[in-house]
Amino acid sequence: MPDCKEQVYSNDYYDFIISYGEVTTIPTTRACTQRIAEEFDALYYPREGLPELAIEEYTYMVIPKCYGLLDQSALQASGILQMQNQPALQLKGTGVILGLIDTGIDYKNPLFRYSDGSTRITRIWDQSIQDGTPPAGIIYGAEYTSDAINQALASENPYEIVPSRDENGHGTFMAGVACGGEDAPNDFIGAAPNSEIAVVKLKDAKPYLRDFFFVPEGVPAFQENDIMMAVAYLNALAIIRNMPLVICIGLGNSMGSHGKDGPLTEFLDYIATRRMRSVVTAAGNEANARHHFQGQLGADMEYEDAEISVEQDMDGFFVELWAAAPELYAVAVISPTGEQLPRIPVRSGASQQFNFVFEGTTVTVDYRIEAREAANQLIFFRFVKPRRGLWTIRVFPQSTVTGLYNLWLPMQQLTGGTVFFLRSNPDITLTSPGSTRQVITAGGYNAVNGSVFSDSGRGFTVPGEIKPDFAAPAVNVSGPGLRNNYVTYTGTSGAAAITAGACAQIMQWALVDGNMPTLSNAGIKNMLIRGARTTGERTYPNREWGYGALDVYHAFQVLQSS
Repeated sequence: MPDCKEQVYSNDYYDFIISYGEVTTIPTTRACTQRIAEEFDALYYPREGLPELAIEEYTYMVIPKCYGLLDQSALQASGILQMQNQPALQLKGTGVILGLIDTGIDYKNPLFRYSDGSTRITRIWDQSIQDGTPPAGIIYGAEYTSDAINQALASENPYEIVPSRDENGHGTFMAGVACGGEDAPNDFIGAAPNSEIAVVKLKDAKPYLRDFFFVPEGVPAFQENDIMMAVAYLNALAIIRNMPLVICIGLGNSMGSHGKDGPLTEFLDYIATRRMRSVVTAAGNEANARHHFQGQLGADMEYEDAEISVEQDMDGFFVELWAAAPELYAVAVISPTGEQLPRIPVRSGASQQFNFVFEGTTVTVDYRIEAREAANQLIFFRFVKPRRGLWTIRVFPQSTVTGLYNLWLPMQQLTGGTVFFLRSNPDITLTSPGSTRQVITAGGYNAVNGSVFSDSGRGFTVPGEIKPDFAAPAVNVSGPGLRNNYVTYTGTSGAAAITAGACAQIMQWALVDGNMPTLSNAGIKNMLIRGARTTGERTYPNREWGYGALDVYHAFQVLQSS
């Protein structure tokens, strides 16, 4: 559908994620359609003549969410070097594709080449390039094969042949940690240095979505539908190659009910159950951001207040209140000067906009019943031009059993100012898609002193499932930069990259070498959980460490003794 390419990139078109398990009022006429999978399509629809973007108009689930990057001697601590050097096994990810969805890759870096100088990268799909040849069945971006990359590497001007670049560096770092080759002089090696590499460089989120979610200018942000397309692309590539695939996602946001809901989490759950597939995500870095409020209304309470401190005038922010069915709540909003948005009656689909005169602030409140499986209540608050001061969300019980509910502010990196709950709770601060049930979610710790990384997103999920699954090194993790140098990043995306390399090692042993041909993603997860290192100082599983610290070598020891 060549006529649709413009719609994918143009800010004059809305993007919608359509699930055919749900009823939607989004018209399909005049829209271009990109099939993501059997259950999901992305629609690109002209904005002209449509209402402005709002939860009330289009529903919460169909609007693509914006995801941000989760950060800017680890392998020894994780037992990965031991498995690389074990004489009988030598597990280095041979025969496995390691797929990375991020900001791209510096394909010229020697870490991503074989000893003869040829590339280890089997494919690059750069979604941001508009004038290249897209992959089969996809209407946008440009795909580059290993042949094209090798031709570029042999050229005096490589970017004339393969113009894909990683301008940010996060994707290159992630690839290096997960599957970079050995650089003995600099004492560096990736977790799965013999794996093949497949890369999707995500295109930037459209301006209208960034504006709707108040993403600050210059902060990398990526659309949910583009991430889903990247997952589908990597899965299709692995089918064509008939190879095991590990997908590594070092992105996140704080949106959703922190359980299983939303198109991306549902799609990842599906992919993670497929044969020869493993999906690894990060827990995020939100534990100390003070962006989570957990409330509980007792039987004798008329209401409960959640106070939000806005430290400076800003363009805006949003808040999500989620309550598990059958709980129902009503809300009011009180400004710093005491002006109050009246209590809004509970009615699914109701929306109210209120202008606070003394602050010059507009607040929109939408009530929704969301998620196909759980029918949870969502109350979505959007604050436009909020003034500095203390804003209060007053929560009233409408129909309660436990009286429990949760509020989340956006992920700190995607917020354009300092805003936080006065009475915050560091638990249930996993970022999406880290709360996805089937995927492997890595929290973070400091491999030097063995302490938990204090910012690492904490579990459990709202339904009570154990997340993170375990913790991996996340403090001062070393990896390649953009100038053939080495840099150190701190954050749980590094933990996810290390874990993805560990999964590639296990896949080599189980699937490529034929020791356990039916091993699934659930089997890999359980193997790593059983092998996770614990100490007598803590009770496991817990909200910070999950089942312990990643140790793939110990996982094989446990397997051998069982």
